Amino acid sequence: MFNSFVQELRWRGVMHDIMPGTEELLSKEMVTGYIGFDPTADSLHVGSLTQIITLIRLQKAGHKPIALIGGATGMVGDPSGKSAERNLLDETSLAKNIEGIKNQLQKFLNTDCGVNSAELINNNDWMQNYSFINFIRDVGKFLTVNYMMAKDSVKNRLEQGMSFTEFSYQLLQAYDFYFLYRNKNCKIQLGGSDQWGNITSGTELIRRKCSGEAYAITTQLIKKSDGSKFGKSESGNIWLHRNKTSPYKFYQFWINTPDTDAENFIKIFTFLSEEEINALVEDHKKDAGKRVLQKALAKELTVMVHGEEDYIAAIETSKVLFNGNIQDLSNLDEATFLDVFEGVPQFEVLKNEIESGVSVIDFLSEKTKIFPSKSEARKMIQGGGVSINKEKIENHEAVVNASSLINNKYILIQKGKKNYFLCSVN
Repeated sequence: MFNSFVQELRWRGVMHDIMPGTEELLSKEMVTGYIGFDPTADSLHVGSLTQIITLIRLQKAGHKPIALIGGATGMVGDPSGKSAERNLLDETSLAKNIEGIKNQLQKFLNTDCGVNSAELINNNDWMQNYSFINFIRDVGKFLTVNYMMAKDSVKNRLEQGMSFTEFSYQLLQAYDFYFLYRNKNCKIQLGGSDQWGNITSGTELIRRKCSGEAYAITTQLIKKSDGSKFGKSESGNIWLHRNKTSPYKFYQFWINTPDTDAENFIKIFTFLSEEEINALVEDHKKDAGKRVLQKALAKELTVMVHGEEDYIAAIETSKVLFNGNIQDLSNLDEATFLDVFEGVPQFEVLKNEIESGVSVIDFLSEKTKIFPSKSEARKMIQGGGVSINKEKIENHEAVVNASSLINNKYILIQKGKKNYFLCSVN
């Protein structure tokens, strides 16, 4: 069972680097391995899913995962893969971020399954009372400046300039590995490919400081097929917390995956077997329009992050745009309603302008400017091409008033088959 972990990372296409001897170690005994998560925000995002899933796979293969939350290193900021120094967090923000990330990680990892139960650890527990003088005596003397400067995370930043604070991050992360090696028998550190330098500094510190043997695995940094960064939408990060990214929007992120990425992502981000994935790929190839891969991907990830109930609700919400009615729209909470129509052109109208009623022609041409003239609005209505709140306007003498509002605030206008507009009435 133990040797399946590395094999699985390989066939799923996520393996980047592995230190010699790592696979052999994993195949012969239960091994403790860890991944660090710096609390730069109060929620993880989909970019963190690769590492979360790596820990889950490690545990499923019979090994013991540790998720380390960087309460100490988060105060410094990891320079790896960054072109500029991070803003330093204050203690209040840091505490909030740590709590948020801890709560999320507990959802994904099994902390009560016997000898390989997962552990969640905060490195501030052993760093907060470690004096600077003792740290540079106990740790700093084991890694030369030449060794540290040879790391890509340092070399790539020298031209722009790098503070001593950032330069020291490598030592702090190396010490984390050493501490876990000595106190938790943790022999492997895992992370993204940009972490190779920091991780190998840890294995080197363990070798030099206590003649120990430690190992490393890094995974690919996920990119889209066009080379762009994975994990962002037009409006920013796709977060794992529902208050920052709604389950509906999370579902939509995956359902809108291009065909060229879907086959890759379903291997990376799901726990479906090779046989199941191959069958889905074949079904998808028969009729790409059915979006078989995207639907499976969106289901697996939405259920994993938010649960079955939110997945079902996301599907029902998705139907509203295409075949829902005003009652369906009214049943959506405001945040989800706005998510459904994100990116739709929006207009604002004062409530007193429509309270006593305004003709639909005036509303469409003067109040919202959806049509450049009354004649064009009238012509489109007569041709059956205008709907308000999912109901087709049959009469150009119809009136828009306060009773037309969805949730006392919105009016949805549809022009033709695909052009939507949202009017906010305040």
